[in-house]
Amino acid sequence: MAKYSVNAKAVSRARQLIDSRQYVLNSNWGAVAPSADDENDFLESHSWNDYADWHLGLTEGASEETKARYAFVYGDLRRVHRMGLIACIYRASEWRHKEVELAAHDLLQHLDATSA
Repeated sequence: MAKYSVNAKAVSRARQLIDSRQYVLNSNWGAVAPSADDENDFLESHSWNDYADWHLGLTEGASEETKARYAFVYGDLRRVHRMGLIACIYRASEWRHKEVELAAHDLLQHLDATSA
């Protein structure tokens, strides 16, 4: 099973987006989560660093500047999605990636407090 470390830069970026109210509170994550084509389109006009900012996890051992390096996407590449954070918590919890789970949980709490 792959191991992941928390992408601190992505956590910081998510917080910044939440603080600037760039979020969606209610969405069907399965319908709005970025597809492979969406990610490819994003990478045509953005850097790998920009792409990395949308992923809470970094796959240990994966090469830089590959999609395999980045995991646990939390938004639609424009805004944070509450359901994206919940999906990150669920997936990280399911596979026992505790640090990523807790980072996503903290962001969800911040989002809920900010949007209340």
